[in-house]
Amino acid sequence: MTTLRLPLFPLNTVLFPGLVLPLNVFEERYRAMMRTLLKTPEDEPRRFAVVAIRDGHEVAPSAPGMPDPTAVPERGPAAGFGADPARAFHGVGCVADAATVREQADGTFEVLATGTTRVRLLSVDASGPFLTAELEELPEEPGDEAAELAERVLRSFRQYQKRLAGAQERSLSAGADLPDQPSVVSYLVAAATALDIPTKQRLLQAPDTSSRLRDELKLLRSETAIIRSLPSLPASDLTRSPTSLN
Repeated sequence: MTTLRLPLFPLNTVLFPGLVLPLNVFEERYRAMMRTLLKTPEDEPRRFAVVAIRDGHEVAPSAPGMPDPTAVPERGPAAGFGADPARAFHGVGCVADAATVREQADGTFEVLATGTTRVRLLSVDASGPFLTAELEELPEEPGDEAAELAERVLRSFRQYQKRLAGAQERSLSAGADLPDQPSVVSYLVAAATALDIPTKQRLLQAPDTSSRLRDELKLLRSETAIIRSLPSLPASDLTRSPTSLN
């Protein structure tokens, strides 16, 4: 297994390989990360790792019912994540390649990154200005019947999209250059379906593509059945995640 050490960007979202992640970076620890990434030679990737924050972490100090205005906020790279930051994060994340890092006049950054490779979190280092992590790359194994499962997932996803947005909205089948690789289909559908973070995390860390696709089939059928009785909901965007604020 290949191991690597990268800056670590915890978020309240799950990033999948191949998906675009826009970021508005304003916290000092992540601004320091972006300044470091900008020093990377232009012919090399500006990589960092994204991990989803577990429920209940990164919460401001508070009195019962309301934030405590007198509490001194935590500072430093691990602020809000406790004495052992690794326990605050899910154990599998995704490497992100920042194609665009733009510093604004106020010192914040606008970043556009793309997920590339799944990684397992081995350890977290909080000794610098921002978190870094030792990571192990996770291979994407196809499993059995991946191609057939991908076709079934695409059919189910089209029905799901129609239920969400109505038959007049652009669905998955309307794209001109959609991939047909089972692994890519599995990531796109996982990212585009309206699921909670624990469920998306489960899909990210599936042992192989076929297992992920089988899980998605069940989820799509369940979600489609649920929304039959609900009013119209906004369509999901296949290629972009919502802008994340850190």
